[in-house]
This record gives sequence, C-alpha cells and structure tokens, in this order.
Amino acid sequence: MSIKEIVLDTETTGLDVKDGHRIVEIGCIEIENYVPTKRQFHCYLNPERKVSEQAFKVHGYSDDFLLSQKKFKDIVDDFLLFIKGKKLVIHNSSFDISHLNNELALIGEKKINENQVIDTLKIARDKFPGSQISLDALCKKYKIDNSRRDKHNAILDCELLTKVYINLIDQKEPALNFQLDDKNDANIEDDKLSYCKKIIKPNVDEIKLHKNFLKSSLRKNFFN
Repeated sequence: MSIKEIVLDTETTGLDVKDGHRIVEIGCIEIENYVPTKRQFHCYLNPERKVSEQAFKVHGYSDDFLLSQKKFKDIVDDFLLFIKGKKLVIHNSSFDISHLNNELALIGEKKINENQVIDTLKIARDKFPGSQISLDALCKKYKIDNSRRDKHNAILDCELLTKVYINLIDQKEPALNFQLDDKNDANIEDDKLSYCKKIIKPNVDEIKLHKNFLKSSLRKNFFN
C-alpha cells in the first residue's frame, strides 16, 4: 500500500505566537513509502511585522526581503491542497503547528489536527533518551551531511529531516514486496528486514547434475 507523507518545516519572526510572531517561510517535501517524490511546496511570506533580532540570526531573512513576498492568505489554498489527506512529519511539531494554526485562525480557516502530525523529536526522545536530539545532532548521529546548514532554511531542513526520519524509523531503503514460493522456505522476521529476496530452489535434474559434477571432480582430484 502506498503511504504518502509531507515533511514540513517553517521559519518565523520569533518564538511565540502569543507575542504576535508570524511565519516567514514554509517548506514541504512529499515522500511516498519513505522515498522523496519530486513534489515540493516552498514559499517565503510577508509576516506583516518586524523580524526579531534573534530570529534574523537564525534564518537571515531581512524585513526588506520579506516585504515583497506574498502574504499567508495568498498561498493558503495551495498549501492546504498540498498537505490534504497526508500525515505531516515535523521536528518539534508543537512549534510549527502552533504557528501554522495561528496563521489559519487569523484568516478564518480550520486548524490542523494534531492527529495529522508525526513528531520526529518525540521519536528521537524515545529512541535516544538523554541524548542530544536536535536536527543537527541527529544528522551527526546518522552521518548525514548538513554542511550547507549555516543558516536555517525550511526546504533544506526538510531535506535533512527526510533522511533523519527514515533512519529513525529504521527504513533505510524502501521496502520491496517480494513473495516467497513457499512460506516455509525461510524464517524471515518482517520487523528486522526492510526487504527479502525470492528463494529459488533447484529442480530434481539440476540436483542430479550437481551431484554428478561433484563425483567427477572428486575422481579427478584423487587420481591426480
């Protein structure tokens, strides 16, 4: 069965929506069965307010640059269509979802349900209790090259998170659905292997030829 998910990240003017902070960038990458498709959604946004000094240090998007961008209400239909019916894979989802739901509420749109979200921060916390679980730390743990991440960028962070996500859930390559001729041919534990190879047994004639070959080889070796 095909599973489509959206890896999502945002950049904002600051940390808390309670302080009036808004979204300045949205990045989304669609994955199908844990493999990126060619479908992406990416936009910069005019937040209609100043970027905080702290946020500017993180992503580097200036007020002048953002002033010429579209507003959230201008892209909301395309955004909602892109994510419709798919799980959202987000690192520290409470941050991104609070900002997205704030933007949706401001224009009278329905909020995103938390049940629609997979939080990779929670997965990492359960898998590596007591360890550093930031996106950079997880990239280092899984030997994922994040050298381009000198500043936060929503679409780049989605690319990195996609790789982190498939490692976190132990799906390092897409599952291939090969069927065995006989269920008793091999004792394979599905939860430990991402794929299995089809087992082909030799027929009676092939076994006979193989035995004759072995006998012939033994005679040659003995008399030589």
